[in-house]
Amino acid sequence: MRIPRIYTSQPLATSQTLELEENPSRHIAKVLRMEAGRELVLFNGEGGEYNATLTEVGKKRVSVTLGEFNDIDRASPLKIELAIGVSRGERFEWVLQKATELGVTSITPLFTDRTEVKLAGPRLEKKIGHWQQILISACEQCQLNQPPTLNTPQQFTQWLPTAEADLKLVLHHRSEKRLADQSQPQSACLLIGPEGGLSTEEIQQAESLGFNALTLGPRVFRTETAPITAISLLQYLWGDLA
Repeated sequence: MRIPRIYTSQPLATSQTLELEENPSRHIAKVLRMEAGRELVLFNGEGGEYNATLTEVGKKRVSVTLGEFNDIDRASPLKIELAIGVSRGERFEWVLQKATELGVTSITPLFTDRTEVKLAGPRLEKKIGHWQQILISACEQCQLNQPPTLNTPQQFTQWLPTAEADLKLVLHHRSEKRLADQSQPQSACLLIGPEGGLSTEEIQQAESLGFNALTLGPRVFRTETAPITAISLLQYLWGDLA
């Protein structure tokens, strides 16, 4: 039987008994329908994970006792920042989920010239909380113990001068440069636009600050397909995908 992995924001220690927060408690009791005595794995994003046992499962309270600590690290040796224009509907959420599964280190949502999504104030704060939960859920599923850092959404021109990596790439389907032409990096920054891509001016600005234009082949990918394809290739060439 598959042992569920659950994220908690609380400090963890061997032999500790603690009460889980509302969201994981509801998931355990109402979705997974687990009972006291069942095993699970807990992690809090600080590295490693703990074997644990459910000690109490009620409608409003779920408690666990922690067992052995496992100092396992499933992070990729290649540090990848995905900087991507915010897109409409579920497309952006799908990118967050799959990028996490593929092992990116950080994600920076960008507002670009062609970004149609308008977010500010309480609506933006609510959306950030929702995005963070998507990253956590993806980590629970794919066995990562440290969720990628979700950076504060920024304007393209505000973020661009701060980008740092051994290899900086901006997706541009009219470029003739390919990943195989690059030297092996220890870190990479991948810049991708929203629906419609980055504007010509934005691509030129990125290139003037050390970004290499990159094409993924003869076909033009959608905004949700391009980052997953590019991250997969980066991890295959220099990361931990076999």
